[in-house]
Amino acid sequence: MSENISDDGAKRAGERRWFPARRQLHLVDIENLAVDPQPSLSRVRHVRDLYARHVDLGDMDQFEVGASGSRTLENAAFGWPHVHYPVRHGPDGAELALLDVLGHEDIAGRFRHVVIGSGDGLFADAAASLAAHGVRVTVVSWRGSLSPRLKLAAHEVIYLDADAEADAA
Repeated sequence: MSENISDDGAKRAGERRWFPARRQLHLVDIENLAVDPQPSLSRVRHVRDLYARHVDLGDMDQFEVGASGSRTLENAAFGWPHVHYPVRHGPDGAELALLDVLGHEDIAGRFRHVVIGSGDGLFADAAASLAAHGVRVTVVSWRGSLSPRLKLAAHEVIYLDADAEADAA
């Protein structure tokens, strides 16, 4: 029989182990959100600021900012500091690096909420699998670049361009 710590700090035998309820995992495909396969430092910072303005962030959140090359990694590291940067070179490298995190890190056992910062349909199956395991999935994307499959797999979608639409109305 194993003891686990619940949200209220109490130990209960046999329960699934959760980290603090407010802790979220953010998987950010910086190339997708920057709409550039090699985003500049200023573009990474702009995306980071937009993301922070639209997403409810917690002090205990974990961030994975995926990149597909050394130049993107460098700009991501300077533009979005103090997070983890999975890298895989080649086409769809950032997406595949983030999918590796989802596939090898027991995400459903460690997080109640995962935020996917990308509109790429490659994340649709992983998002659906997380949801099937009781994890809340939020997708952060641009309205015009969100895959319909990923949108269907998410519990919630946050559009980075929502402010521009509200200002135009």
